[in-house]
Amino acid sequence: MDGRVVARHGHHQVEVEDGAGRRVPCRLHGRKLLVVCGDGVRWGYDAADPAQGIVYELTPRRATLARLASSGQSEPVVANLTQLVAVVAPLPVPDWFVIDRYLAGAAWCGIRAVIALNKAELGVPGAIASELAVYTAVGYRIVATSARAAPGIGALAAELGANISVLVGQSGTGKSSLLNALVPEARAVTQEISVASEEGRHTTTTAVLHRLATGGDLIDSPGVRDYSPPLPAIRDVGSGFVEIARAAAGCRFQDCLHAREPACTVRAAVEAGTIHGRRFESYRRLVELAREFAARFPERRGRDRVR
Repeated sequence: MDGRVVARHGHHQVEVEDGAGRRVPCRLHGRKLLVVCGDGVRWGYDAADPAQGIVYELTPRRATLARLASSGQSEPVVANLTQLVAVVAPLPVPDWFVIDRYLAGAAWCGIRAVIALNKAELGVPGAIASELAVYTAVGYRIVATSARAAPGIGALAAELGANISVLVGQSGTGKSSLLNALVPEARAVTQEISVASEEGRHTTTTAVLHRLATGGDLIDSPGVRDYSPPLPAIRDVGSGFVEIARAAAGCRFQDCLHAREPACTVRAAVEAGTIHGRRFESYRRLVELAREFAARFPERRGRDRVR
């Protein structure tokens, strides 16, 4: 049967949702089969234990959110997403380079990105408001939200809509509080799955998909909350910055990296102020990271973008 992975425990235990919405504990058929929360799978009931199932096959993924491992490999974390929500807050003070990397990571894997300003009841300092205006100017949606006071979570819930979303952001921005406000039963669901056992052994839950009242889904995964997206080939870094990708169409050279090349329309736009200098610095830093990564792991060159 066709199903979808809605929870993952370690490497070999998952929960699969069947066509009727039932969640069935399953084991993976073979140790080489790697599935993550959100994956579509082919599965069947275990003849030896009809209360459990066996996952036999992974169906093709659409967008895959991955993280960069210390080995240089791209590790899939969640699959078939349609939206990434980067959470910032007045406190802790946002690291805009980290936010830019999250947003670029979403663009590299072909999913929509939104910025959620959490703890909005604390007020928005002028420096943060100025930075958020930069993102608004290039087309990102900014949603003010709070799990504890006005303006509440209504606007964020509406933005999630029917999407399959994840929340990412720095530690302390309130991602868990938002999850619990959006999905009041999240704690109970996570606890129920976490104490599920196979032959009496407790399992550790690494990712859970929660249904939203809006008709969409929200995946909670520790591997996503503070993830570092894999870096693409150096020439593709600019595709993660909408304003740079747009301006690059006018560069004299197709492979322009916007460093010292002549007739570079991106650098001209930075000098004219139509591309924000800090955003361009984020791009430049990611180019340098991609160059270091390519030098350190040459065997991954050209193969490090995960779709």
